[in-house]
Amino acid sequence: MAGGGFATSAGGTEFEAKITPIVIISCIMAATGGLMFGYDVGVSGGVTSMPEFLEKFFPAVYLKTQDKELNSNYCKYDNQGLQLFTSSLYLAGLTATFFASYTTRRLGRKLTMLIAGVFFIIGVVLNAAAQNLGMLIAGRILLGCGVGFANQAVPLFLSEIAPTRFRGGLNILFQLNVTIGILFANLVNYGTAKIKGGWGWRLSLGLAGVPALLLTVGALLVVDTANSLIERGRLDEGKQVLRRIRGTDNIEPEFLELVEASRVAKQVKHPFRNLLMRKNRPQLVIAVALQIFQQLTGINAIMFYAPVLFNTLGFKNDASLYSAVITGAVNVVSTVVSIYSVDKVGRRVLLLEAGIQMFFSQLVIAIILGLKVTDHSESMSSGFGILVVVMICTFVSAFAWSWGPLGWLIPSETFPLETRSAGQSVTVCINLLFTFGMAQAFLSMLCHFKFGIFLFFSGWVLLMSFFVLFLLPETKNIPIEEMTDRVWKQHWFWKRFMYDNETKLPHENDK
Repeated sequence: MAGGGFATSAGGTEFEAKITPIVIISCIMAATGGLMFGYDVGVSGGVTSMPEFLEKFFPAVYLKTQDKELNSNYCKYDNQGLQLFTSSLYLAGLTATFFASYTTRRLGRKLTMLIAGVFFIIGVVLNAAAQNLGMLIAGRILLGCGVGFANQAVPLFLSEIAPTRFRGGLNILFQLNVTIGILFANLVNYGTAKIKGGWGWRLSLGLAGVPALLLTVGALLVVDTANSLIERGRLDEGKQVLRRIRGTDNIEPEFLELVEASRVAKQVKHPFRNLLMRKNRPQLVIAVALQIFQQLTGINAIMFYAPVLFNTLGFKNDASLYSAVITGAVNVVSTVVSIYSVDKVGRRVLLLEAGIQMFFSQLVIAIILGLKVTDHSESMSSGFGILVVVMICTFVSAFAWSWGPLGWLIPSETFPLETRSAGQSVTVCINLLFTFGMAQAFLSMLCHFKFGIFLFFSGWVLLMSFFVLFLLPETKNIPIEEMTDRVWKQHWFWKRFMYDNETKLPHENDK
């Protein structure tokens, strides 16, 4: 059952570690937080393209989609209220992540995941039973709180419980579950759109209860990480957990390193203030930049609104949902590619290759739409329609083995223990802020930019690829506690931010 491995420290010490059943089960259970997040991303685009849902909650949009005189391919879904339905989840998650940072640090990763599960369950009940727009938005806000807590705790949990050499692959389980959640939502929407009687959207929103229950039960069953237990002063418990998850009695070297890291972390009274220290700037800049760039690839715009987008491009309702299912399936398969390759070829290679693939696919999409889809054309030929779907799949596959999982993995493995909770909180916060902005603005941008929206995103893809090329160091197979010595102090640019007197803040060095 267990696969052996060694994590090597900078001093040559080998931390013995196996892939034990408890690690596999804990990672799968914890990663269901990603399943919930993915389902929420995928389901909103599907229900917002269902006429019965629009008629009940967004009659103005419904009339625009039905009125042939007013019909405009690029602008028929442009409505701030409709965008608020999607984006309110991310705004709530943005707020919740600050509270989640506290609970992750003081109460542990496990309890934070449990809190997320409870928020999810209550939010699902409100959404499925919604009688008016207020009830619908309230449900989305509670789901957003769940997202904030889950996205804070789960990546940290996975990074800490996994042996170093398998950390990348196991951490990407979170992103894999996000993609499975999106695919599951697309399949559900495809089925519920055919239900007669106008209640299909309730089933779509209600089935979010499945991943919500999985996360809640999973949070009750998993063990907390040794890092978290030691951080909270429960040393004996931490040692027992470390012995169980590593599958060996030879855990003393790793245990002592965790205790030392915890001792250093306890000296930090203000972790958010500490993030601004000069020595922590490289990790902070990388984490913030990755989150901003992840959203500016345009992926969430495509995934939120895939059915709406395909409707806009001239696909009929059935075909648009079917096309969304195809892109969801490509997303899942490509994330599996990342799990197998991230700890072999490294983070940088995946990001750079994907940059080229995403840039050219978006360029081709923009050219086809510019030539073939006018504001009032009924549809493009099936040949060009298939080519657009193929190009969107090419784009989605590249994202799914690069910016999707690595946007979460790299920040979770680069912050030192004393700023890890605060760093993860900032990471989630920036991600949700830009996700909110993209969800709120995309349909309006589509209306005004038309096919140029894909040129806008491709320009950002080019910029982020140069950022990776020059400023992102490789973190493959390096223990989390040794990132400073083996990564940041060796990098051509970031090494200038490392200095010996590490307790002083930047402004104090000037005195």
